Amino acid sequence: MTDRHARAPEAKRKHGRRLTVQGWQSLVLSAMGVVVLFGLVAGGLLMYRTDQLSRELIDNIQPARVQAYALQSALRDQETSVRGYVITADKQFLEPYYAGQAAEKQAAESIRERVGANPELMSNLDDIEQRADAWRTSYSEPIIADIGRGGSAAGSRNLTDRGKTEFDSLRALFDTQNENLRKARTEGITQLDSMRQWRDSLAIAMVVAFIGLGVVLSLLVRSAVTRPLAALAAACRRITEGNFSERITPRGPRDIRAIAADVEDMRQRIVDELEASRAAQTALDVQTEELRRSNAELEQFAYVASHDLQEPLRKVASFCQLLEKRYGDQLDERGAEYIGFAVDGAKRMQALINDLLTFSRVGRLNSTHTEVDLEETLQIALGNLSTSIGEASAEIDRPAQPLPTVDGDPTLLTMLWQNLIGNAVKFRRDGVAPQIVIECEQGSGAQDGDWIFSVSDNGIGIAPEFADKVFVIFQRLHVREVYSGTGIGLALCKKIVEHHGGSIWVDKDYSPGTRIQFTLSATPTTEPNEIPTALLEGTHE
Repeated sequence: MTDRHARAPEAKRKHGRRLTVQGWQSLVLSAMGVVVLFGLVAGGLLMYRTDQLSRELIDNIQPARVQAYALQSALRDQETSVRGYVITADKQFLEPYYAGQAAEKQAAESIRERVGANPELMSNLDDIEQRADAWRTSYSEPIIADIGRGGSAAGSRNLTDRGKTEFDSLRALFDTQNENLRKARTEGITQLDSMRQWRDSLAIAMVVAFIGLGVVLSLLVRSAVTRPLAALAAACRRITEGNFSERITPRGPRDIRAIAADVEDMRQRIVDELEASRAAQTALDVQTEELRRSNAELEQFAYVASHDLQEPLRKVASFCQLLEKRYGDQLDERGAEYIGFAVDGAKRMQALINDLLTFSRVGRLNSTHTEVDLEETLQIALGNLSTSIGEASAEIDRPAQPLPTVDGDPTLLTMLWQNLIGNAVKFRRDGVAPQIVIECEQGSGAQDGDWIFSVSDNGIGIAPEFADKVFVIFQRLHVREVYSGTGIGLALCKKIVEHHGGSIWVDKDYSPGTRIQFTLSATPTTEPNEIPTALLEGTHE
């Protein structure tokens, strides 16, 4: 046992570095948390980038393309207006020219606002603006001024050809701008699709990671928790079935191993205690058998003593009485007194032996266990005491309801009533007729379900300091010359009540007189039996 307990701390230190169930759980949950955090961060970045690309396409690229077409349309309107003016020399044809310049400016500002961060698109816009300014400077403005002074279109033939060349190069820039805007839109859509693919891939990866971690967690719980606990529970069940020699092997994480080690220590402690208990039980059985044999010998001795001692005492008393009768006239007063002392001592010795035998037989010899009607036992006891009750003019106040039925020995319960009522009659006050009240009620609290009985009188009473002493065998509170008896009555009552599983006590608060209370169980479990009609006179103080 010492080596085993010495190995226990070493085993605990050996497995001290192992993870506990909570440690494994924390590890898996931490991994899941990292996956969730990574997914949230990556997903947030992807969502932000996707939103950014969507806004770029919706708010910038697509409106810029619309404004580019508006810009180009405004420049074409200017070229058409100038050409009409050159042909007709009507100033009404110049209104679209000036309106186109305003539209051109507005469209250029809108394009610049939306694609200002794109150098290539801005370069296209700048080229168009510069070429448009050059076209107006080199062609439209001079020819408008020349025709306004009265010139003819034929005279400005060279200027017209140069203006056409300039505008054709401007149309080439339109195509370049449109192509670059289309490329920018296509590139944005491609990036948006790529971000969406990344987003979908991330979502699928997170789902797969969660499923994988869930599988890992379930396998971990099964391997690290369920199986070791099942093995521990199975071992504990086998031990509870009586297989105390089975050792419990620690398995699994550190804390489950610690539990298994503690259970193994407890099992070994129980085994050790069981072995010690069995050894003590064996010794106790030997002592019990020896005590049973000794009690049997004592009971046999009591029987022998009751016959062998009482017969010489009867002879002593009888021969002393014969001496007094035959030689009484030859004896003086002192001699007759001595003979009286001898006869009285022999009779008291005989009564004492009978009381001792009665006390020792309670619960031992010829005892029965049946349902007993206490009303009937009380009636028999009162019948046995009828002479002393009549001489004392005692009044017996019995309960209005019949007394209950309890489990017990009818003879012993009759002796209980007889001794209690006999004491109440004996220990009365001079010149006062005894008034004895018998009461019965069902208890509550700690004695819930038990019957509580009381026998009260108006006698001389018992001082509180002697309330426990009166139940000790041969304890007398008064001299024999005042009150007769051997001092065994209440001790016999105590033994009878305790033999029936109850308790008896003196009510210290009751005055004047004495109240003795006792309890008996209120749960009959046996068949009723007849109470003997003739009982021996009970012993009372």
